[in-house]
Amino acid sequence: MNLANKITLSRIGLTFVFMFFLFSQGLVAKYLALITFVFASLTDLLDGHIARKRKTENDFGRLMDPIADKILVLAAFLAFVEMKIIPAWMVIIIIFRELVITGLRIIAATRGKVLSASLAGKHKTVSQMVAIISILIFLIIKESAQGLWGPVWELWFERSVFYLMLVTVIFTLISGLSYIIRNKPTLFNANAKPH
Repeated sequence: MNLANKITLSRIGLTFVFMFFLFSQGLVAKYLALITFVFASLTDLLDGHIARKRKTENDFGRLMDPIADKILVLAAFLAFVEMKIIPAWMVIIIIFRELVITGLRIIAATRGKVLSASLAGKHKTVSQMVAIISILIFLIIKESAQGLWGPVWELWFERSVFYLMLVTVIFTLISGLSYIIRNKPTLFNANAKPH
């Protein structure tokens, strides 16, 4: 296993560290959750950069990179649902999209074809990570200003998070449709060559 693949797998390990800090009490824990998530997100850029630079891109990396992204992002969104920060229906849409795309990747893999993430998929991932980082920053602000935090701030927080997530859900759906359309020949024609 090459270095890029190890970094990809480390993102899954960092997900558990992130979740531990997120559900821990106190301001320091929230800061550590943010730092861990940002660091894990940066590994998504690092593994691809290293794989391209060293010319060690392989099927394992192409398959596991988006899966590691999904584990990190979905863990955060599910945690926010548990904490009653975001509506469950938004996360259900995101999970549905990820399950469909992952299922299509598996179908392609059974035909000996590996479908890498598209540019739209990368934009979707970035929008999701920006949303999560923003929510974590909001949580830190809320934790820091407990004495000053009132109904007006709470309403502003709830609306900001809702519209941020709405944009993320829209990006998620667009990227899913884009992915299916782009890979339609590969997915629905066993004799077609992958893009």
